[in-house]
Amino acid sequence: MDKLNYKSYRIEAENICVDYHGKVALYDANLRLKAGQICGLVGMNGAGKTTFFNALTGFVNISKGKIRINGESLKIAQQDQAIAYVPQSEGIDCQFPVSVWDVVMMGRYGSMNILRSPRESDIQAVKDAIDRVDLMELSSIPIGNLSGGQRKRTFLARAIAQRASILLLDEPFAGVDIRTEKLISELFIQFKNEGKTILLSTHDMIHVREFCDLVLLINKTVVAYGETSEVFTPENITSTFGGMSPDVSFGPES
Repeated sequence: MDKLNYKSYRIEAENICVDYHGKVALYDANLRLKAGQICGLVGMNGAGKTTFFNALTGFVNISKGKIRINGESLKIAQQDQAIAYVPQSEGIDCQFPVSVWDVVMMGRYGSMNILRSPRESDIQAVKDAIDRVDLMELSSIPIGNLSGGQRKRTFLARAIAQRASILLLDEPFAGVDIRTEKLISELFIQFKNEGKTILLSTHDMIHVREFCDLVLLINKTVVAYGETSEVFTPENITSTFGGMSPDVSFGPES
């Protein structure tokens, strides 16, 4: 691979391999993303999408390869709060009496002191994030009282409050209502214009074609990667899903 100017990439993953108890979960995976790019991560269940996310955030150790975030090591990226990760299912107990405001404030924890005393800048970041997902009127409501779409927006607001340059989103459109789907789509375009980099996994092929600049097709390794118009083809999709072609509309050009 050619020598790179890492500073020109927000995410640079080279030949990433991850093993779980001797079983290969991901091998020789590569990805390069710059500021303002939106990339769709597409593959069947068990293809390694979540593993790739976990490797990029440092949640799992890689057995081979190299990852740099904003030109720096993962350790420095974690210290800088450079990556905000929104998993498909959150670990927060929705029966626990925690409000929308409390959840979004968690996105500021990495910037606070050990006592987690919010500064004015933290409070403003939370206000801005809640406003962007249109939940200000519900900010004091326990998350257990919210709809699925409202909870999804709450956890997205937590990532916004972190003010990270990179957003990793695992199935952001799963189980949401039409209003939330529209709001998230609009936010993605705003994030792009703000120079944020987005990597999102999704089974919704329509959204991939709608606003993803790039697509990474994965099946334990990278099957194809590049501009959506060139890579997102019926042949590549079929290879990605192990010979099973999912229900995908490629529009009039296919």
